[in-house]
Amino acid sequence: MDKNERCSLCGRSRKEVGILFQGVNGNICDDCIRRGYEILKEEEHFHKTEKPDKALKLKKPKEIKAFLDDYVIGQDYAKKGLSVAVYNHYKRISQEKNDVDIEKSNIIMVGETGTGKTLLAKTIAKMLNVPFAIVDATVLTEAGYVGEDIESLLTRLLQAADYDVASAEQGIVFIDEIDKIARKGDNPSITRDVSGEGVQQGLLKLLEGSIVNVPPQGGRKHPEQKMIAVDTKNILFICGGAFEGLDKIIARRMNTQVVGYGTQKNIEKIDSKNMLQYVIPEDIRKFGLIPEIVGRLPVLAYLNPLDREALRQILTEPKNSIVNQYIKLFKIDGIDIKFDDEALDYIVDQAISFKLGARGLRSICESIMLEAMFEMPSENKKTFTVTKKYAESKLDRTAAIKFRNA
Repeated sequence: MDKNERCSLCGRSRKEVGILFQGVNGNICDDCIRRGYEILKEEEHFHKTEKPDKALKLKKPKEIKAFLDDYVIGQDYAKKGLSVAVYNHYKRISQEKNDVDIEKSNIIMVGETGTGKTLLAKTIAKMLNVPFAIVDATVLTEAGYVGEDIESLLTRLLQAADYDVASAEQGIVFIDEIDKIARKGDNPSITRDVSGEGVQQGLLKLLEGSIVNVPPQGGRKHPEQKMIAVDTKNILFICGGAFEGLDKIIARRMNTQVVGYGTQKNIEKIDSKNMLQYVIPEDIRKFGLIPEIVGRLPVLAYLNPLDREALRQILTEPKNSIVNQYIKLFKIDGIDIKFDDEALDYIVDQAISFKLGARGLRSICESIMLEAMFEMPSENKKTFTVTKKYAESKLDRTAAIKFRNA
């Protein structure tokens, strides 16, 4: 039989196949075509399901705030400020080039520890589906000194983006503890402020937007190391800090500005328990951030201190609330767990007395739940209720001392 009457792929003759398609230099049978089609469909399915979707998911400001409401309790002012700033920032990226250049909407958040600064930034990044990196400003120093170079924060963003530079260049960097790099004073010193004003000067080029050579694995830069060029003009920087003592600066400013017959009346309107709500950029500058940094963080948002009602809501209402996390953990072992209202109120009272904020709620719950998490997976018990009496018995004097010293 003529070899041209055979399939060029499987070698079967015309008699052994249903249809043999003839080409210029070879033939292919219907069975090979069918199998090839199935392979193509499997490959197409793999690329659709296995590869992560890197498309930016931008929503309108109201939709962004609604998403934040599911995960963060209260802080409406900060949520609105973040929603608008993020929306404007990514609109700016997608705009066509014209004669009007829209500047970056970098954000600075001011609030006490445990009020939700980091959680807000994480939730925004989760919603947008963009690379996100958290950097502690306290470890940054000027190049050549012990500590991390300023470029290291971009290394973490690259790692979060799996070294996809284009994706990283549209990511979000959260710089925590920004208040810890405030300059020590206005008077010049013979010693260099390498972890304060020196770091602020180094951050300027990143915040405003420039092409930075980043060491791919972090660490110190050296001449023979291969660098990755990252353009920061479209990276959104969110800075957060507790700014301990800022309330005193605000109080002094407000007292000196109120002059005249209405002085006493205006002072009475001031909420002395939440002075951060009156913060302005000038207060941040007086605290110790240089004017150039303040100017490159145009969106200033404050976070309110958490009261008893807010702490109670944080325990139970968000999608990833602490109580829901424990219910999920015990459910994996087939155990249904419940918390009495009195027990939840007791946990909130302890957090308030220890002045730990939202972050302290988890620490208190861990101390209460330790014994149950240790014993119950090995027992046959399928239900468990956390009562106030049980919580009091587990949060003993040793734990109380530990929290007070935290």
